[in-house]
Formats: sequence, C-alpha cells, structure tokens
Amino acid sequence: MPLSIFGFQANWSPVLIGLLVFITILYFLITVKWRKDFKVSEPLTRKEAAYFLTSIVLLYIVKGSPVDLMAHIMFTYHMVQMALLLLLIPPLLMKGIPWWVWKVVIDLPVVRKFFPILTKPLLSLIVFSGLFSLYHIPLLLDYIKLDEVLHGTYTFVLFLSAIFMWWSIVDIIKGEKGLHGLKKIGYIIGSAVLITPACALIIFSGDANYTTYTDGDAWLKAMELCVPSSTLSGLSLSGPELFSNMSPEADQQLGGILMKIIQEIIYAVVLSSIFFKWFKSEQENADEITQKALDELKVQAKFHEQT
Repeated sequence: MPLSIFGFQANWSPVLIGLLVFITILYFLITVKWRKDFKVSEPLTRKEAAYFLTSIVLLYIVKGSPVDLMAHIMFTYHMVQMALLLLLIPPLLMKGIPWWVWKVVIDLPVVRKFFPILTKPLLSLIVFSGLFSLYHIPLLLDYIKLDEVLHGTYTFVLFLSAIFMWWSIVDIIKGEKGLHGLKKIGYIIGSAVLITPACALIIFSGDANYTTYTDGDAWLKAMELCVPSSTLSGLSLSGPELFSNMSPEADQQLGGILMKIIQEIIYAVVLSSIFFKWFKSEQENADEITQKALDELKVQAKFHEQT
C-alpha cells in the first residue's frame, strides 16, 4: 500500500520545513550579518556552514520526510532514524555552529550552572546510554509512542543527552581543555559497549516485543504521532503488515542489526580521525615530549641520590 494515502502533511511535514528554514535563516543572520554585535566573533567558514546545512538536511530527512512516517510503521526504520538522529546529526550540528556562538550560549546564567555538570564525560556517557536503553524497553517505548507530548519530550531530551555525550569528543570551544586523544578513543569504545546490550536484546529476543509495531489498534494509535487523526479515521487499516512483507520478528532483528552497523561505521570514522590527529600531534611535538620525559627522569634521579 502506498504511503501517499496518509497525505502530504504526514509525508513531508511542512511545519518542520518552515521551522528548519527559520532556524537556517537565523543561523546565517547571527553568524554573518549580526556577527559584529558580539564581543568576540570570527568569520563563518565554509566548513562550518557545510556542517550546519548537512545536519539540517539530515534532520529533515529523519524527522520530516517519509522516513519518519516509515519509522512509525516499521521498527527497522525507527532504529535507522535513531542511529542518525543521535550518532550522526549531533556532532555535525555541533561543528557547524561557530565556537563563539557556543560560548555565548554556555555563558548564559541559566545554562552555565548545569552545563559543566551535564557534559562531564562519565556522567554524560552513562546518561545517554541509560536513556537510549530505557527508551527501547518494550513497555516503555509502547507507552511513550501512545502520547504525542511524552514522545516529543523524550526524543528532545534524548537528543540533548547525545549532544552532551558528544561534547567530550568534539572539540568546540577554543582554549578549552578536553579529553586527551587516547582518552577520547577509550570514551568512544565505552559508548559502543554501553549501547550494545540494548541492541543485543532487540536482535536476539526471538520475539516481536513492541506492541505499537505488531498490534493493529496500538499501531494505529501510535500513527497519530505523524498522521492527523482526521486522515486516519478515513482509512481502513489493519496494521503495519499492509506496508511490508517482512515478519515483525525479522523487522525487529534487522532494526537492531542496522542500528549497530551504523553506530560502528560512525564510531570507526570518528576513531580514525581522533587517532590520526593524536598521532600527528605526537609527531610534531616529539622533541618537546622527549625533553619533558628526560627532565622528569633527571628529577627522579636527583631525588633518589638525595635519599
């Protein structure tokens, strides 16, 4: 059955288009036209603009295009949506916003009280992994998907937690000391490990555990998150099987597998980038590092002579 039966609004989300266009215009006004009104600022680079526009386009694809509609029909699309929304879009968006804009936001009285706490590496990693894992507990996911406000709120909080998690990996503020290269590598590996149990339960459960993807009534109610109820009332639908030949069990397993594959690809790219930057830095500062090590050895030798 074609997705066109749900109408233009459900397939292409014109409200989200308008919101993202507004955000994009505001972005260029702040970073270009109004830039000189800030105490500290730098010209917007092409790379920053490219990162930002890419993140906006991807955000529309996963939350405004028919991909979002399919994410409510098939669990596979839901997991691909989650992977892109939480693991790819946040770092692109963060790198697309100039550091001096981030600095202004972080220094706001309300933000600066909790931002240093929420971006602590270990805490942010545990919070993000915990929220992601809790979200995919069948009873909780089914409950959240039946309430539009709750679903929107949880998704937004999960997205914020992803930004806090990525903050320790993506270098944003100039002069701010972040994690050392090797610690970043360990941090990313830790993130991959913490998400794995949730994916494993989804893949190896053996049954289709999500009522909103298997039960016709619950699925139809959950579809109200992206399709107007007036449109749904005029359709005769029995369940998601009308749009896919895949069994619910296979759909769930494929979703978990794709989530893990996408995560591994993104993390592999980030890990290689971090490693080469660290290796390059070590090579460029080899003499300084060697001299520092020799000085430390001299201090230790002198201490032993005195004792």
